[in-house]
Amino acid sequence: MDARHKILLVDDDLDLLQMYKELLEQLPSRPEIFTATSGPRGLALLKSEPFRLLICDLRMPKMDGLQVLSIVRRSFPELRTVVLTAAHDEEFRTRAYALGVDLYWLKPDTQQNLQQFLQCIESLLGRDLEGGFRGVQSKSLMDIIQMECLSQSSTLLRITRGSLVGRIWIQAGELTDAETEGARGEPAFRRILEWKSGTFETLAPEVGHERTIFKPVNALLLETAQAIDETSAPPPSASADEEEQMVHPKTVWRLAALTREGADFVIGLPRQPGTDPEGWGTEATQELAGWMKVALEACEELSELLDAGPLARIEGRSLDHRLVLLPESEKTFLIGWPADADPNRLADQSKHLVATWDA
Repeated sequence: MDARHKILLVDDDLDLLQMYKELLEQLPSRPEIFTATSGPRGLALLKSEPFRLLICDLRMPKMDGLQVLSIVRRSFPELRTVVLTAAHDEEFRTRAYALGVDLYWLKPDTQQNLQQFLQCIESLLGRDLEGGFRGVQSKSLMDIIQMECLSQSSTLLRITRGSLVGRIWIQAGELTDAETEGARGEPAFRRILEWKSGTFETLAPEVGHERTIFKPVNALLLETAQAIDETSAPPPSASADEEEQMVHPKTVWRLAALTREGADFVIGLPRQPGTDPEGWGTEATQELAGWMKVALEACEELSELLDAGPLARIEGRSLDHRLVLLPESEKTFLIGWPADADPNRLADQSKHLVATWDA
């Protein structure tokens, strides 16, 4: 008899955790359901048990769902992942898919939606990793583009938003061209993705159409997400609730920057005493921040003894990463790069990443 699949639910809402645990236990495959109320606790469970599926909320304190997913993508590449969220936002959906999730689902508000969600989970438990997505609720333009590319399709997407018309060409799973209102190539693609609503249709591919876009589609999605987030900062008069709503997009933007630059994680340690460190892309924020403090104190003492001036940077290597520590005026940053990264470029790459981190 085959072993039962294991599902991990991560959400900071205890009532929802219990409700979904009871529902998922009734699936035909009778999976074992584990729960965690925080991202760090969920990651610890993933290290201790062989899970088939992770279902994760997006908005959670300290470490949100997108940070969890960014770590999971690197540490557990075979794990199937589902976002279950109340955040009805197409930008968040796009970033989640850019992190490789299998399914993005709005928390069901009707019995019919709930049944559809459970059917999708049962399907994910039973199938092998074969590319594409199943059971995506309320498909967006972003979803369609990614599904067409993942399925190696060749098609022409025609998108209409009022009087505006855009076209996106996909050939054998690769984004090749886009045009709208006098723009073509990458600028046109980004402009189309910024449309908040509209309709689309799939047309027959145009064989031999000129290619103007050579960048991977996920890279373009992340760049567009960054541009959108840069224009969405709260006004000076924003309320506490409005400012809280901006925390999540800022985290999304920073994770996009990590992906774009190729770093695995960043720790920010404020200079102001009593201020907690912040971490993106790692669950070991406190441990790494402790090492940063010890290293800084040791270097400051050595600098005084040698009269060598302020510390410029520290470079080192662990079993899994190349590390660069950069002291700045308000924060000290620790950047973790893949072990196979070019050591001759890490200093410049780290400075470039830090220069835009709090922009």
